[in-house]
Amino acid sequence: MTTAKPARFADDYLAQLERFAARSPLPRIRALHLPPAQPNNDGRGEFCAIELDDGSLGLSYVLLDDTLAHLHAHPKHAALTGTDALDLARRYASGSGIDKTLGFAAANALTRCLYDRAGFRPDDSTDSIGSLQPAPGEAIGMIGLFKPLLGRIIEAGARLTVVELKAELAGEHEGYRVTTDAEALATCTKVVSTSTLLLNDTLDRMLGCCRQARWFAMIGPSAGCLPDALFARGVTFVGGSWITDPAAFIDALRSGTRSASASKYGLTRDNYPGFEALLARV
Repeated sequence: MTTAKPARFADDYLAQLERFAARSPLPRIRALHLPPAQPNNDGRGEFCAIELDDGSLGLSYVLLDDTLAHLHAHPKHAALTGTDALDLARRYASGSGIDKTLGFAAANALTRCLYDRAGFRPDDSTDSIGSLQPAPGEAIGMIGLFKPLLGRIIEAGARLTVVELKAELAGEHEGYRVTTDAEALATCTKVVSTSTLLLNDTLDRMLGCCRQARWFAMIGPSAGCLPDALFARGVTFVGGSWITDPAAFIDALRSGTRSASASKYGLTRDNYPGFEALLARV
């Protein structure tokens, strides 16, 4: 007798969006917005955006492999105007590469649509390290090297281990070490992670490596997904970007410049009402 594989995050996420679609007509896609072909070194230009007819925006990371270059080189991927947003979102669960990237952006745009229709505004977060509250001597893990976040953790006296895919970054550094071995996270009591895990299908594996973590924060502009399935898997904090001025945000994204058109938010089990409650409000 074969044992059914456990559901992936993508499958659980799409199942929720299917239920949203069954309850309420969804907006179609207005446009795909891309950052410049050569992103800046300061982190700007790492995300694309899917814009829906109602103004909802969803983000997705585009610097995995050659995703951004391919999107710029093949304009057919931008021919999404007027198409079904849920159909594109389904590619997040069924596709790979560019299809998965664009599907995730569409799914996140539909999440923003749900939040707005339900009258839900996540709480702002001013803590860039996902409420980790690092303590002296504490073993902290970081999945993906977030250089702007290193200072606060190191200054607190915590022992920081960074897990990276890029082997050239591995080694001992002042106040922290970088490794490609995810098992190094096994002794960490708190972990902060990039939301790229949701695109490269490593979420469950990486969570499995964080066996001692009592706090797991997933942060980043593309963490604009419904968090229910993340909380169910052991993620304790989801930090994303709440776009307050879509037009200004799109202009900044496309030009690779800074903008004050979005703010950071943080969700936990305590301040998130849950998908069922949100759906009931629609």
